[in-house]
Amino acid sequence: GICRCVSLDFLVGAGLKPESIVSYNHLGNNDGMNLSAPAQFRSKEISKSNVVDDMVASNHILYEKGEHPDHVVVIKYVPHVGDSKRAMDEYTSTIFMNGQNTIVMHNTCEDSLLAAPLILDLIILTELFERVTWKTEAVEEYQSFHPVLALLSYLCKAPMVPPGTPVVNALAKQRAAIENVMRACLGLQPENCMLLEHKAIPRSLWGQWKKLAEYEEDEVAAGASGSSASVVAAPL
Repeated sequence: GICRCVSLDFLVGAGLKPESIVSYNHLGNNDGMNLSAPAQFRSKEISKSNVVDDMVASNHILYEKGEHPDHVVVIKYVPHVGDSKRAMDEYTSTIFMNGQNTIVMHNTCEDSLLAAPLILDLIILTELFERVTWKTEAVEEYQSFHPVLALLSYLCKAPMVPPGTPVVNALAKQRAAIENVMRACLGLQPENCMLLEHKAIPRSLWGQWKKLAEYEEDEVAAGASGSSASVVAAPL
């Protein structure tokens, strides 16, 4: 689940086009036993496929209308391995000049130990967000979150959203939404990750910066040639 979300988010975000997604899983706990029933497996298959469907729908540059990657999901019940789930995933993508790139991952995990903290987080965050209300200058009446709490998408494989709401399956964006709501509750500005204050220089200092850069390049070249000269401060 989480590997698929992260991997697809990375591939599509990097401009690579997943063409084939094959997932094989076997486990021996109650989840594995339930999924051995065709009806239960079909439900799981749909939830896993929804992530791929939303990925395709969100990117009209990589995928044309009606285009869809091959997607196969296999889940087997193997009692002996118990809660130790084995998952093998293969992602084949089209890259530059129609080249092919294949990523294969093998994951062994204690399935229930990974799932239990997610349930706790869902309960805690749901209770918290139920108590959050807000209003703006344009809306005088206090508002609360919709009963379909799409904000918790980060913790769900196939998130549900209120009617007319866009589905966001990008993991980083889902987490950022929770973090920024938390920041708003504390009266802090949302985190945008630009950090422009660390990436800018006044135009009036551009000439001095250029001289400093050239000076540092000269010192690096002198060091490479074996010069023993030391520098206390670079001239501006």
